[in-house]
Amino acid sequence: MKLDTTTLPDDHDALKAMIIEFAKQHEASKKHIEYLEERIRLLTNEIFGRKSEKQPPEPDQTQLNLFGQTEPEPAPVVEELTVPAHTRKKRGRRPLPKDLPVKEVIHDIGEDEKLCGCGTQMTRCGEETAEKLDIIPAKMEVIRHIRYKYACKQCEGVEDDGPTVKIAPVPPQIIPKGIATPGLLAHILVSKFEDALPFNRQEKIFDRMGVDLVRATMCGWTVKVAVQCEVLLKMIGEEIRSGPLINIDETPFQVMNEQGRANTTKSYMWVFRGGSPGKIAVVYQYHPTRSGIVPHEFLKDYQGYIQTDAYKGYDALEKLPGIYLVGCWAHVRRKFMEVVKAAGKGKTGHAQTVLDDIGRLYAIEKLGRKSDFTPEQMVELRRERSAPIIEELYDYLNRLCGQTPPKGLLGKAVNYALNNWPVLVRYLENGHITPDNNAAENAIRPFVVGRKNFLFSGHPKGAAASATLYSLIETAKANGLKSYFYLRYLLERLPLAETEEDYRKLLPMNLSPEETDLPKQ
Repeated sequence: MKLDTTTLPDDHDALKAMIIEFAKQHEASKKHIEYLEERIRLLTNEIFGRKSEKQPPEPDQTQLNLFGQTEPEPAPVVEELTVPAHTRKKRGRRPLPKDLPVKEVIHDIGEDEKLCGCGTQMTRCGEETAEKLDIIPAKMEVIRHIRYKYACKQCEGVEDDGPTVKIAPVPPQIIPKGIATPGLLAHILVSKFEDALPFNRQEKIFDRMGVDLVRATMCGWTVKVAVQCEVLLKMIGEEIRSGPLINIDETPFQVMNEQGRANTTKSYMWVFRGGSPGKIAVVYQYHPTRSGIVPHEFLKDYQGYIQTDAYKGYDALEKLPGIYLVGCWAHVRRKFMEVVKAAGKGKTGHAQTVLDDIGRLYAIEKLGRKSDFTPEQMVELRRERSAPIIEELYDYLNRLCGQTPPKGLLGKAVNYALNNWPVLVRYLENGHITPDNNAAENAIRPFVVGRKNFLFSGHPKGAAASATLYSLIETAKANGLKSYFYLRYLLERLPLAETEEDYRKLLPMNLSPEETDLPKQ
């Protein structure tokens, strides 16, 4: 900006005021430029940098640099030590599963080669074995149900009050009058909701196998199966509300043909994870809204801990009697990781100090898990070792709060941690709680992976059906069951269930591989 010296005032006080004003503007511009440069570094890192939040190990100070290293000084003479011999596990490929069928192929030399040069017949003295892995493509077969009919040739049924012709009853089926068997349905559903294979791709795969099975048919089957499994979903929700802790998360989802809404409007898939220890339950719910009324409706009559991120929609839950919100240290760590990534090499400073303290908290948690501590022992361990670290960290963040600009990345990270501090430290109270909400984030990840492939749901009924099938599959996996075998087991027996007890026996947490011959996850 050019100044016209002829227009400058002659009064010294007025000139000083102008200089002070320019200095303030310069300082504000300087801070704004620093903020923009920080954002550019962060965005560049998000595009080209490493995505993992895992802290790299400290470099070995005794390791020499590959480039730019001056002539090393002579190594000091050290006393030689004798290290006792020890055993070590052999590294290499894991052995093939023992339950796979084995086909032996014998390789032998010709009979004329078995004659030694001295004229004596050679005898076999051993063998060498090498295992190769082969695969047979999926095989499909037709199950033909034949029902015999019976009639009386003597009276043609006139002497009997019953039907003239008797025939064996149709066995109960999950989809009556359809060609789908429990095995086919389980395969299609696992391919879609665990392997993230959309129906249009499955249609092409079936076409390569010579079977005409279109996506519309598969969609219809999915909705029909989900409708029959709704009673199980309600029971899984009851299991979740029976535990001491519920983890909640949500993610955007595009659903077409919602009444009164444009196709571009965001809907949401919610996930609730909980249950009693050893019986984990996961429930997905599709809703057109992200409003806090969704968890409020699901958590009726629940009392216990709710662990979430810092989304404001969850704040109203704490007003419910007997509910205590728990924060997520992983989100705090993520904020400070952004500061480290944006700062560049050698400029970590305060953010790295906070990350180191959070790392110490997680190291204590890892120690408790490796030692198989009970929830009561975890509370005692946290009281002795985690609580002092948290107190020091709280004091440190409060000192930083007045030293860093609130609109910068570091200022936002500090304020985020301090604003959520009461719920962040609540995990110290109960050994069933972990420091973060990763359990819910891991539970919703299969849906996020699938969403990248199928992009959207074509109808609200399809979205609701997806929520039901994701719930069953993820609950089965959480309880150590392989999803295909569980769904096949479920779909074979679901048409036979009549009482509430029959349905409860089909819940994943009430099944064990030993009792049902289901393979373990």
